[in-house]
Amino acid sequence: MKRLLQPLWRPTLLRRVLGALLLAFALAGAALLAMNFVEFKREMATRPGVQALADGMAASLAEVADARDASLIVQSRAREVSRLRRDGGTLPGDVEFGLYATSGQAAFTTPGASAASATTHWLAESRGGPWRLTLAEPRIADATVLGMIGAELIGSLLLAFPLVLLPLWIAVRSGMRPLNQLAERVARRDSQDLSPLGFTPRHDELRPLVGAFDGLLARLRGQLQRERAFVQDAAHELRTPMAVVAAQAHLLAHAADDAERQEAAAALDAALQRSAHLSRQLLTLATLDEGRAAAPEALDLAAVVQQTLAALASRALAQGLELSLDAPATLPARLDRAAFESVLHNLVENALRYVPAGGHVAVTLEAGARLITLRVADDGPGIPPDQREAAFERFWRGQHGDVAGTGLGLAIVRQAAARLGGQVRIEDGLDGCGAAFVLVLVLVLPT
Repeated sequence: MKRLLQPLWRPTLLRRVLGALLLAFALAGAALLAMNFVEFKREMATRPGVQALADGMAASLAEVADARDASLIVQSRAREVSRLRRDGGTLPGDVEFGLYATSGQAAFTTPGASAASATTHWLAESRGGPWRLTLAEPRIADATVLGMIGAELIGSLLLAFPLVLLPLWIAVRSGMRPLNQLAERVARRDSQDLSPLGFTPRHDELRPLVGAFDGLLARLRGQLQRERAFVQDAAHELRTPMAVVAAQAHLLAHAADDAERQEAAAALDAALQRSAHLSRQLLTLATLDEGRAAAPEALDLAAVVQQTLAALASRALAQGLELSLDAPATLPARLDRAAFESVLHNLVENALRYVPAGGHVAVTLEAGARLITLRVADDGPGIPPDQREAAFERFWRGQHGDVAGTGLGLAIVRQAAARLGGQVRIEDGLDGCGAAFVLVLVLVLPT
């Protein structure tokens, strides 16, 4: 049974609209019930319904002078009112009547007239000619009043509900038709088809959805094109070191003497190192392209920079380069450590690769009220201003293609900077010479 009823409880837009309509009718009914109840209480407090009956009877008694005739009129009216109340079956008790002469003498009273009070009855009094007429109607409980008002409202609401539901149901069904057409178009598309949908719905509410979907397809097309270009470039770049490895391995295997063998072994080792470096760079770039940032961690950026430079100091010393650091003693921050280290390591390593012996590589780390700035400047050959934007492209080698490298370092720097939520740019280097790479990040303090 539960399985049979389960489809009835599945969330659908039509059921939601129906539920919202039911809720709206319930709230409207409750509001009308409350308004009518408050109005009823106000009217009964200022001018109860029995007052109109008293005024009408008093007017009919104004021309009656005989007490017997007046009492007969009141007595007849009292019996009629009691009969009508009993036939209705909803009003409690009988209306108590009292007819008095101007002298105060009672001409006619019902049995409960003397016991009626304002706490248990609605009281009314009216004068007509020589007579004073009093009426006391039993008060109705609030629950009974609410029931009576609700019974009157429910019929109107039940009549209005299908009249409102039908056009609303038609509007929802017709409004869902373009969405169904969009779903059919998407379902019919081939998995390799990333072209725009080519569908412009008439409804303004659906146009942002179609636009967002076309935007997603455009981003996927761009990503696919970049991946294809990356694979092609990577295959091209790997072809050369692999060819060198094969050639040197052949020379090593067929070397005629030890000198030739050592020369081939050295060349083979260099080719293998270049291939390994290129593979590591490709893996790093592929990891950054995935877009899934690591969880930021609390760290001391000054200590991270010091550790990275300490690891590269021996290489700088061997190349006859000066490697300096200007940074605060501590700089607490919260960010992706791997991405920051990737930026720093690639920028310093890139400078060490291109700056000639006797040159200077200066690393500066500073923090303002809201920003962190990392600057790696050198006095090497530099990068012309018109090539600085292209320098961040993958496999770009510029005018110094004779320097060993993969052409991926700056591409990794830009991707890692984007992972950190920052920006990197190229400026003039030390004393107007060389190049300076500036990374700017938003400072996020550890909690």
